[in-house]
Amino acid sequence: MRIRTLPAATALAVLFSSAALAVGTAAPAAADSTMVLPAASSADIVVDGVHQRVFISDPRGGKIVVTDFHGIVVKQLTNLPGVQGLELSADSGTLYAAVRDADAVVAVDTATSTESARYTVGDAPVSLALAGGKVWFGYGAAGSGDLGSLDLSGEEPVVALDQDTTHLWYYAPVLDAAPGAGALVAGEPSGNKLAVYDVSSGTASRTAAVDTGGSNMGDLAVTPDGQRVIVASGAPYHHQVFRTSDLTADGTYASDSYPNSVAVAPDGTVAAGIDGIYEPDIYIYKPGSTTAVREYDFPNTGSGSGGDELPDSGLAWAPDASRLFAVTYNDEGVYSLRVLEAPTRATTTVSVNAPATATRAKKLTVTGKVTSKAALPAGVKLTVTRTDLENTSGKALAAVTVAADGTYSFSDTPTVGGKVKYTVRYAGDADHAPGSASDTVEVSRATAALTLDKNRRTYAYGTDVKFTAHLGTTYKNRKLEIWADPYGSDKPNKLVKSGTVNSSGNLSATLDLKRDTKVSVKFAGDARYKPKTVTSTVYTKVRISSSISGHYKTQTAWGQKYHYVRKSKDPVLKTTMTYHPGRKQRLQLQAYYQGAWRDAGSEYFELGTSGRSDVTLTGTPTTNIRFRFRSEYHDTTSGDNVNTTTYGAWKYFIFTS
Repeated sequence: MRIRTLPAATALAVLFSSAALAVGTAAPAAADSTMVLPAASSADIVVDGVHQRVFISDPRGGKIVVTDFHGIVVKQLTNLPGVQGLELSADSGTLYAAVRDADAVVAVDTATSTESARYTVGDAPVSLALAGGKVWFGYGAAGSGDLGSLDLSGEEPVVALDQDTTHLWYYAPVLDAAPGAGALVAGEPSGNKLAVYDVSSGTASRTAAVDTGGSNMGDLAVTPDGQRVIVASGAPYHHQVFRTSDLTADGTYASDSYPNSVAVAPDGTVAAGIDGIYEPDIYIYKPGSTTAVREYDFPNTGSGSGGDELPDSGLAWAPDASRLFAVTYNDEGVYSLRVLEAPTRATTTVSVNAPATATRAKKLTVTGKVTSKAALPAGVKLTVTRTDLENTSGKALAAVTVAADGTYSFSDTPTVGGKVKYTVRYAGDADHAPGSASDTVEVSRATAALTLDKNRRTYAYGTDVKFTAHLGTTYKNRKLEIWADPYGSDKPNKLVKSGTVNSSGNLSATLDLKRDTKVSVKFAGDARYKPKTVTSTVYTKVRISSSISGHYKTQTAWGQKYHYVRKSKDPVLKTTMTYHPGRKQRLQLQAYYQGAWRDAGSEYFELGTSGRSDVTLTGTPTTNIRFRFRSEYHDTTSGDNVNTTTYGAWKYFIFTS
């Protein structure tokens, strides 16, 4: 089940560019990637370093998905029902696949990724291993698990079944062996049995067996020297290690619940994986060490709250350990291949602590700490970059040396105000991944003098009004923007003018006022003066005209033009007003008696879409009484608030016999 690849010197390393670094966190050495797989399941994964191909078996889909080293799918091998275990030949020329539901072992030419042979071997093979010059397979339905071998050294293939005469296995066992070894290791999936067979003679002779004390075995891997086997079982919550000579316990690799995957690189680096939702999913151990140098916790690509999960046997190394490949799935059943770059470099975390605020042109101090799962070498240097309003791409400051306890500090005098960001980077080395973090200081800026005239003035409808903004002393920026925001949700705030102030510090713009309007002038600020906005609100009247129809004459009397109307005639009081949806005019009627104009009633009348409102006076009026009316717009009570209250001119009339 584990990778069988050429030595590291034979593989071609394809390195990615540096990844974006998260503020205040550790950063990977190169860009890890995730590519969705056209798979409904996953049973095994194998890496071919010669052709730079990754093979993933999909038993539910009955196929093998082939990708390149970037995770991009290049081919899908179909007609492989229930395909499970995969094994790569020592020369990387042939991939063997256990096709359970076809009772066959299939050979694939890795140069072309095409099926080259199919061997019928017996009842439901599920796992494969190369040992003693043969292809070994675990097979059998529940209750009749066993070992078999496929010998391809002669002119015809030879299949030998029932190799475990003691009938140790209830389920078809999972197999693995070290390259060129004569010992075969077998474990029972979902169980706790582990056994070693000597296959150097061509037949399987069991040399040791043990109950691991665990349960739900998901994977196992033999170390490259053949001396140990690492077991991933759902319990206990760590990866167990046993000597292959006699299967005595030989330590553990700390992980978490529930171990289900393990891969060992040709140089002995161990990747221990678990089926965890909220815990780290992979733990990396360098050869000879039992302290994890790195951990991976997969983010969630589905709809649930936990992260993506690792299936059984979901890990495989590139032969030079430059990459670790991991199959994952989310809670929506979507499978992906994750390519983890430079996984053996220890995670490095950088912290940066700058003051929240500071005074421009005054010294400030920044402190922080660099930590890693592997000890840092003495005298590590950190690069420091300051980003501010005048150095938007960043300005390099003097490098900082890390103290023996991982702490560092430096001082700086910001010459400009606003947000000033200090970014501290550790470049990394052969044993440590790069790290980066930043912190931001709000550096003080002066307040510029900024004014805008015409505030709270009232204008007639359609008046062109010139607004003038004045900007006082600033550092470099002498530009302003003038915006007009008419009342009413149907009219957006609009940029009227943008430009540099004149030698007097002024910028003007003329508006055609038809509504109440909030006029704003905006100064964006500069390196020494902070942004500022001031506003002026001006009010605009509506346009009103009124007339009377139904009179038989007009005549000047009492200093006004009167309309004379027969009492038998119903006059029409006509109004035209600036239209707005839902707008109403208020008609005010007054009568003159006892030496004064007195209220004779008022009422609101809706305007038509043309702004017209005709009101007919009916009834039997008193003759020789002077009347007058006017039309009015009242802010808000006339149905809207886009204009200021406006009173039309009085129109006079009198009824006669």
